Amino acid sequence: AAVLGGTNSLHTNSLDEALALPTAEAATLALRTQQVIAHESGLINAVDPLGGSYFVERLTLDMERGAKAYFDTIDGMGGMVEAIEQGYPQREVAEASYRFQQAVEMRDKVIVGVNGYVQEDEPPHPILYIDETTYDKQLAALARLRQTRDNDAVARTLDALRGTARGGGNTMYPLIECVRAYATVGEMCDALRDVWGEYEEIPLI
Repeated sequence: AAVLGGTNSLHTNSLDEALALPTAEAATLALRTQQVIAHESGLINAVDPLGGSYFVERLTLDMERGAKAYFDTIDGMGGMVEAIEQGYPQREVAEASYRFQQAVEMRDKVIVGVNGYVQEDEPPHPILYIDETTYDKQLAALARLRQTRDNDAVARTLDALRGTARGGGNTMYPLIECVRAYATVGEMCDALRDVWGEYEEIPLI
């Protein structure tokens, strides 16, 4: 569907990506899926395979109108920040998710392998196991980094990042300087949290 719609980029998730890092076999299957689409389907031989299709044009129009209705509603609330504070997009996502799950459970919408054409005796897919020593190795590497880097330079760049964040400036440049000083991702995130805090989801009833 993405290719038919003229996507510029296509990523195929591995079948086990929701459970763990993908195995080599699952990643290869995802890659082969893209290659079949690219080389066997013939879809790339036309710029717009569905050009002129009434059905697709109608779906596009409906989506455009629906999106504009959302934009108008959010603008009417004072913008996206205000809408989030009122819980509007959260409610919309939750309600859409509920409707979808209801349709699946009532079998109004068939999901192959979930509520239709289920193969009961299908063997479980092997999950990629990451050796726990990898965690210890990374901790040791971080400890070595903190011992060998210029920690005064790290502190200066992190302070500069906080200052830029407080002033509402472009944080990209101080972030680059933090990276050059070998500040860790966690340290940079902590610096930004010092200024902006953390977002807390508003309870919705």
